[in-house]
Amino acid sequence: MDLQPYYDSLLRKLQLLSIPIIIKRELKYALSLILFLIISSFVFLNLLGPSRPEFLLRIGFLSQILPSNKKTALGACDYSYGTWVWDETYPLRLYTENCTFLDPGFRCRQNGRQDDDYLKWRWQPEGCDLPRFNASSLLERSRNGRIVFAGDSIGRNQWESLVCLLSQVISNKSTVYEENGNPITKHKGFLSIRFDNYNLTVEYYRVPFLVTINRPPKNSSSQIRSTARVDKLHWRSSQWVGADVLVFSAGHWWNQDKTTKMGCYFQEGETVNVTMGVMEAFRKSLQTLKEWATQTLTPSRTHIFFQSYSPVHFRDGTWNEGGRCNSNKAPETNYTKLEAEPWNNLIISNFIQQMAEDENKKVYFLNITYLTELRKDGHPSKYREAGTPISSPQDCSHWCLPGVPDTWNELLYAELLSRGFRTK
Repeated sequence: MDLQPYYDSLLRKLQLLSIPIIIKRELKYALSLILFLIISSFVFLNLLGPSRPEFLLRIGFLSQILPSNKKTALGACDYSYGTWVWDETYPLRLYTENCTFLDPGFRCRQNGRQDDDYLKWRWQPEGCDLPRFNASSLLERSRNGRIVFAGDSIGRNQWESLVCLLSQVISNKSTVYEENGNPITKHKGFLSIRFDNYNLTVEYYRVPFLVTINRPPKNSSSQIRSTARVDKLHWRSSQWVGADVLVFSAGHWWNQDKTTKMGCYFQEGETVNVTMGVMEAFRKSLQTLKEWATQTLTPSRTHIFFQSYSPVHFRDGTWNEGGRCNSNKAPETNYTKLEAEPWNNLIISNFIQQMAEDENKKVYFLNITYLTELRKDGHPSKYREAGTPISSPQDCSHWCLPGVPDTWNELLYAELLSRGFRTK
């Protein structure tokens, strides 16, 4: 990247600013110093990464929450930034679409997708290696425990991935089953897979907003069809108590299309605030979650993860206006096409920081946004489950399985491993 014209332009501007009549000598010295630092920074960055445009772009993309790629004080690695590398052996580590715990909508190959290159990309963190997922190790470490996922359907994507990753090493498949005999479908609000040999359950709770959704109070305006109680956690939260690992996901329902435009407004106590914005409501909901966790969970037991926003890849329109993603066959390499930083992540990041102020709490930010933003090729797109009307929009939000969510679980496993996780 040739930055010389930019440097020359800055110098010319400084010359215009340095007219003695306008600028005092002290200010001129200060501006000169600032200019020197700016130019030095650009030169330094250009020397470090002229062949890595993403290095410079990353200053603007998730700059406030992405890691510095340096070892932490504990010696652990930050796995959320790196590159996707081609690895034809990678699918051999994974399960197949024959895993009995996969939702039909995520079985992209069985639904007609012909290419399988999306399975052959392995995530390589910058400056360190991601530990290979060891299902037997995680099962043993989780013996007599509970792993709970709570949130939206993106969390269900990750939950199904983890269940299949773990079950592939179980020889007697009859010892792994849904506790209540329920089929694995998006229409179920609660699913729990039991691994009998380990007395372990891996559970999923469908709570897209995390908080309670109510009917509007009496005498409410006709525009109010429902309310999200930002001060009241979902009633299923009582079932999360006692979990050893608790993974939250939220964000895809926190937008105007799925709230105010559908007549769902935000309520505190008995008051519905029709002027409250989605961002403020999301922040208040996480504050409610924080208070619940502080009052209810045992800090020495529960490892809390909050998954960052999983990007969507609708192109040439939104999800309901003909947006599609079926033409994508490889990870994104044009880094100028990366979307702006999701506002959800800043609120989640602040929530994690507040929770982490209590040194006894085990709270972590599972940052999957950047690596997922690059994987425009991994969605079900037009390859929907049998019976889906042809006129239905493409699915450019969820992920084929096996697929990208397996990497999210590799990050989850690595984080648990680095913190010596083991149930007591």
